[in-house]
Amino acid sequence: MVTFHDTLRTAIRRQRLTLQVVCKRLAACGYPVGVSTLCDWQHGNARPASVPAVHALEQVLGLPHQALTELIPRIELSERCGALGDLLDELPGARDRTVDVLARHDQAWVDAAGRVRRIASRVVLRARRDGVDRFVVPYFADPGSVLSRIDIEAVANGAVGEVRPHERAPLIVAELRFGQRLKANQTWLLEYRWTNPTGEPSCVLAHAVRRRVEQYILEIVFDAEALPVDCFAFTQSDFHEPIRTTAALAVSTHRTVHLIGTPLLTGLHGITWRLLT
Repeated sequence: MVTFHDTLRTAIRRQRLTLQVVCKRLAACGYPVGVSTLCDWQHGNARPASVPAVHALEQVLGLPHQALTELIPRIELSERCGALGDLLDELPGARDRTVDVLARHDQAWVDAAGRVRRIASRVVLRARRDGVDRFVVPYFADPGSVLSRIDIEAVANGAVGEVRPHERAPLIVAELRFGQRLKANQTWLLEYRWTNPTGEPSCVLAHAVRRRVEQYILEIVFDAEALPVDCFAFTQSDFHEPIRTTAALAVSTHRTVHLIGTPLLTGLHGITWRLLT
């Protein structure tokens, strides 16, 4: 079977390039990738999180369009299998659909090194039955992240319960407990924040929608030292599918961009960008 990592490793050898040179050329295209991350990619120890970065890698290595992207290992959005399914199995009741998401606002900060260092979320929930007392949230970390150094904090109307990092995949699942039991149709406003001081510089951020969200807002705040050349809103039906650009986004005078979706059903919805070099 033809694999992503074997094809990547063969292409690098054919071009007689060092990993350092490949990373330098990717950075020149606006997609900084660390040597250790590229090494993990070519040995099958990690999978790329950014399709645009892999398209740039195809150009750097003189490969046809989609020669690598169509081989990216599939990461399932389904809660029934894969790494996400593994972690949900460890939390009793985590698979139960106990709430509807009426609205969600994610605000992310890109630091001077180009890393998505912090993501703050404000979520409006509605209980589907009596007795609901928690909400389970996943966090898909960027390549190179050290899961033990990633922190989740309950900001308003909740407390952090069980937190489970995956042993092999860059994924954490956490419980946020309300501190009381809701009645059916009762709404709840929950705020929490992920902080990740590790990982490689990023060029994409997306929210995986597995069930209908009535309104979704994603806002990204860029550090003055990591302003992007351009930004685009996009959707994907799954992690392994090519992205579909939906709009060009202009960076505001406050160094922010945002997208709004109403409603969203399934798939990934996010923003990709290219950094100044």
